[in-house]
Order: sequence, then structure tokens, then C-alpha cells
Amino acid sequence: MKNVFFDRALNSAAHLSGNKGRITLLLGRLGKKMTNVNWSKVSVAAAKEKLSVFSRLASAYASGKYREVPWKTVMTILAAIIYFLNPLDLVPDFIPLMGLTDDFGVLIWVYNSVQGEINKFLEWEKSIPAT
Repeated sequence: MKNVFFDRALNSAAHLSGNKGRITLLLGRLGKKMTNVNWSKVSVAAAKEKLSVFSRLASAYASGKYREVPWKTVMTILAAIIYFLNPLDLVPDFIPLMGLTDDFGVLIWVYNSVQGEINKFLEWEKSIPAT
């Protein structure tokens, strides 16, 4: 997939360089945007769950709790989050009904491309005792 906006997001993700504070700030911004999105009007409802998984994996990685994932995968996931947060991308978010379409396309593409690592993370997550 060639998308100059995703390439920029990937570059931004590389600058996070495993910095826990920066990743935590990014995840805070993600949480805020997820709260503000009207999910009932979204045609790709699975995007919310994918974002949630991305957020949990990035948080576990940043905190050092889960490191069984290649840095390239983490960087790609962070880039997808950055792309989602950026209102000015391939299709600007302020365009009614269409603004988030490209964001969800990127989320689905990234999720599918790192599916194996996501599955490993979800299995690890299930193995952790509830607190």
C-alpha cells in the first residue's frame, strides 16, 4: 500500500523510539478521539476493536510488560494510530461520512498485516490473571 500520509505516520512512529512517555501521550490522544467518534455512524464497526487491541498492545509494550513483538510491528501499529489521529490525511476527517473511511482502511490493512503478532499478544493477554 502506497500512501504518503501513512509514510509520514510511519516516520513519526519511528521517532517515538520506544519512548514510554511519548507512546503513553499518543495513547491518551487515541483514547480521547475514540471517545469523540460517533461509532453508531461508522460503517466499519470492527475498527473500534482493532484500535483497542492496538492501544493495549502498545501500552503493554511501552510499559515493558509485553516485549515478545518485533519493533517493526510496534512501529507499524503506532503509525496506524498516528494516521487515525491525524485529521488531515488522504481523506480529511472533517468530510462528512467519508472522513474516517481511509483511517479505517489503514487500520484494517495494518491489523491484517500484523495478524500473527496480534494473535500472539491476545493469547498472552488471556494468560494474565485478572487483577
